[in-house]
Amino acid sequence: MVEVPPPEDPEAALAAVVALRRLANQLERAAVDHALRQGWTWAHIGQTLGISAQAAHKKLAQKIAQEKDDT
Repeated sequence: MVEVPPPEDPEAALAAVVALRRLANQLERAAVDHALRQGWTWAHIGQTLGISAQAAHKKLAQKIAQEKDDT
C-alpha cells in the first residue's frame, strides 16, 4: 500500500502522483503486451481499457515495440 502524504506537503503529494503514474503506465504496457501475446486484438484491448482500438494502438504500440527492442 502507498502512503498518502498529508495535503500540507504538496511536494511529497505531487511526487507520489508522478510515481503512481509511472507505475500505472508500466502496468498498462505489461498487461497490453501480455494480451497481445495471448492473441487479443487492439479492439478488444481498447474496449477493455475504455478507449477505442485506434487510441489504444496509438498510445501503446510504439512503446511496447521499443521495450522489446531494448531487451
